[in-house]
Amino acid sequence: MTSPPPDPSPDPPSDPPSDPPDPFDAQRFTTAVLDWFALHGRTELPWQQDPTPYRVWVSEIMLQQTQVATVIPYYERFTARFPTLASLATADVDAVLEHWSGLGYYARGRNLHATARACVEHHGGALPEEIDALVALPGIGRSTAGAILSLALGQHHAILDGNVKRVLARHRAVEGWPGGTRVLRQLWRLSERVTPQERAGPFNQAMMDLGATLCTRSRPACARCPVSVDCRARAEGAPTAYPHGKPKKAVPTRRAVLWWLRDGHGAVLLERRPPSGLWGGLWCLPVTLLPGETVPVRDSLPTGTNLLLDLALQAAARQAADAVRPATARAAPSAEAEIPGTVIARVEHAFSHFRLQAEVRLLDAAPCREASVAEEPEALWYNGGALPGGIAAPVSRLLDTQGEERLPIEIAAPSTPTTTSGEGA
Repeated sequence: MTSPPPDPSPDPPSDPPSDPPDPFDAQRFTTAVLDWFALHGRTELPWQQDPTPYRVWVSEIMLQQTQVATVIPYYERFTARFPTLASLATADVDAVLEHWSGLGYYARGRNLHATARACVEHHGGALPEEIDALVALPGIGRSTAGAILSLALGQHHAILDGNVKRVLARHRAVEGWPGGTRVLRQLWRLSERVTPQERAGPFNQAMMDLGATLCTRSRPACARCPVSVDCRARAEGAPTAYPHGKPKKAVPTRRAVLWWLRDGHGAVLLERRPPSGLWGGLWCLPVTLLPGETVPVRDSLPTGTNLLLDLALQAAARQAADAVRPATARAAPSAEAEIPGTVIARVEHAFSHFRLQAEVRLLDAAPCREASVAEEPEALWYNGGALPGGIAAPVSRLLDTQGEERLPIEIAAPSTPTTTSGEGA
């Protein structure tokens, strides 16, 4: 039951169809899909056992942009720690993000927590059972809401996750990128047309399974597809040409420094990122943009603001300057050649809108440690053991090298990019 990308927002209005009517037999399509599901559908996934609205909701959010095999262990750990909506609502956001670490798209975890609290405050401690009320909650769009209500409560609602888009776009050879307003309207109309009044839940699950197991992105198994007989993309001989891709834009690269501030006992300074934006709400090494970075200010990586970083930078700058000129103090380097600290690692990390290339630079923080954390409630010293909460994935991998004499290291970008502000940084 995958739900690749988060639902578009706002949802397209229900305008009268502008495309010519499609004469295909929707009832035959629906029956064929349900018959196939009865024989081949997945029924043993953990969220299919006791499919309450809460359990279905958690699975649907986790499955956005993430494959089933990856989600299963995260889902099992998450629901063991937060078995009910009430337990999620009363948890600290750090505990939620800790159980989300490694899954990516962290806005999903923050939205789960925010929605649980909103349900306790405004909906009697339960997810609402009306689609408009569900869609009004953080992180829940029209398709996710339809999946929750149909799969958990048997209500009649169409869905349009990434798998369903692919099946319908291929079957009817829908031209254009599915994220565009016109194409999205057309696909919603098709989904509503084939979703039966009765058994909407099993049908929706069947469509998601069909897209995930047969009508796959790159190697569709058309010979085993229950609706291939009148599939237009197959008839054209080019099923993988649909759905059309999003028009590509150049992905910018941002360059930065992650500061490895180490005290005399080997502890490293971590600071919690702001709630939104890059690695929002996660613990991270302090971050500074490299000089010459041309990313607009509103999109840039925030400069590390911890007082200790400022002091350590000043101390390093003074030490470097003493050898050649009178001592000077500065809070950040003015040229790349003057960046203090020793490069101990390099990190590449892909986000949805940019690629981050960062040097990890070691600074000795022992001389000025006492001036730091007391004035920074969102900072702490870490020297092994339990992590303070959710942590940025590259930083987690860096911490794994601590004390093992395996630096310098290279940390490459993940194959699947994570998102930035508003999408799950």
